Amino acid sequence: MPARLTATSRRRPTPSRLRLLAGRSLAVAATGALAASLLAPLQDDARGGADRAEQALASTNQPTPGPFRGYGFDQCLAPTQRAMDTWLSHSPFLAVGIYISGNSRACRNQPNLTPTWVATQLQRGWHLLPITLGPQASCSTRYPKYDDDPTISPNPDNNYARARSQGRREAEKAVAAAQAIGIVPGSTLFYDLEAFDLGNTRCRESAIRFVHAWTNRLHELKYVSGFYSSAGSGIKMLDDVRARRSSAYVGLSVPDRLWIARWDGRANTSVSTDYLASTAWLPGARVKQYLGGHNETWGGVTINIDRNYLDLGRATVAPRESHCGGVDIDFPVYLGVSPYSTTGRHPNGPITIALKCLLTEAGYFDGPLNRYYGSGLRSAIHRWQSDHDMTRTVHWRRPHWMVILSEGDRPVQKRGSLGDDVRRVQRTLNAAAPGLRLPITGYFGRDTSNAVASYRVEVGLRKTGIVESSTWTALQAPRF
Repeated sequence: MPARLTATSRRRPTPSRLRLLAGRSLAVAATGALAASLLAPLQDDARGGADRAEQALASTNQPTPGPFRGYGFDQCLAPTQRAMDTWLSHSPFLAVGIYISGNSRACRNQPNLTPTWVATQLQRGWHLLPITLGPQASCSTRYPKYDDDPTISPNPDNNYARARSQGRREAEKAVAAAQAIGIVPGSTLFYDLEAFDLGNTRCRESAIRFVHAWTNRLHELKYVSGFYSSAGSGIKMLDDVRARRSSAYVGLSVPDRLWIARWDGRANTSVSTDYLASTAWLPGARVKQYLGGHNETWGGVTINIDRNYLDLGRATVAPRESHCGGVDIDFPVYLGVSPYSTTGRHPNGPITIALKCLLTEAGYFDGPLNRYYGSGLRSAIHRWQSDHDMTRTVHWRRPHWMVILSEGDRPVQKRGSLGDDVRRVQRTLNAAAPGLRLPITGYFGRDTSNAVASYRVEVGLRKTGIVESSTWTALQAPRF
């Protein structure tokens, strides 16, 4: 509440008082200026520190989307981090389309789309599909939307030189936008060309040259060219170019990957051969948007999305893994290990060697990796059991296998995940269920998803094929 104005405070100041007030004002101003000058470097350091932190985070980014076979979604506005984390743990999706540039896009303002957001999603296992929605076909009935989103020029002069120039510029803008948020070279950038009249010659031919220039410029800038459109217009247009169905198409480039809009409700990458040859952009270069805009709710978070199915790259081939110089630790069944004889020679040598290797990697065993169960292995087992609050015993059994095979970080794993963490899940499930005999591939496909769902039900969790925190807890702290 402001102080009450008194008669004294209303009196007119004298000249001496004015000089005093002026001096005080100058002093205050000088003090403020001094404070500002002292604070400015600190503020600059803070901003610089934040920038450096974001740059450091982005420096570890891998090209996206990378190899992936599984489910994805796209939406107008990049979701919040909370929404992304919730959907990671509850939804079937592991890929997300994001609009990064283009004057024709609806959601021009993307407050969530920062370098930190991009790096965080990539580190947590998301596959990003960056999208540009710039100039659209000149015969489109839905564009332009604004005053500053020109359509592709249909002027045929000099082999549609204006359209080609537009394509190059959009590629440069897309790369600048991608690099600003940490999407690195080697990533695929998709151009979104919405449906148009394929029978309009100049409209079609200018769009072809635009995409040709987009593709070539992306390649020059070390990015992969992607293209999204409806099956009946843009996709068929490019398949005609690919197949050289006109002599005018000789020498024209086509994108490396296609994103086909075909809302048939089928989660695959197939499409009628009326639009796209059965062998075109196969294997590993197709995405299909199979369901249009609708609301979905996962973990209490609702987003309006399109559904997609992706099959990109060598999506089922995980990078090789090596243990102890080549020891095999992958088994369909993880048998128990015990000192069966006075010599300590175990009848199942490979499983004993695998156990010694795992204990070596965990820092408990430093002896030879052979098939003998001796005092060194017994001592290592006892130390490991004590450190894991387990009863000390000379026997190595199913719960021990489950813990040592699953130990480590707890990243979310689901359909489409690829790598060593998937192998950890597959090995541990084989240890938990001796009759399962799950192949240890490092690819999280349908069989692994079904095995996870069955295991979760067995341990009292909700039936889902997602390995999230509660699944990891059950795998790493088995109850028998």
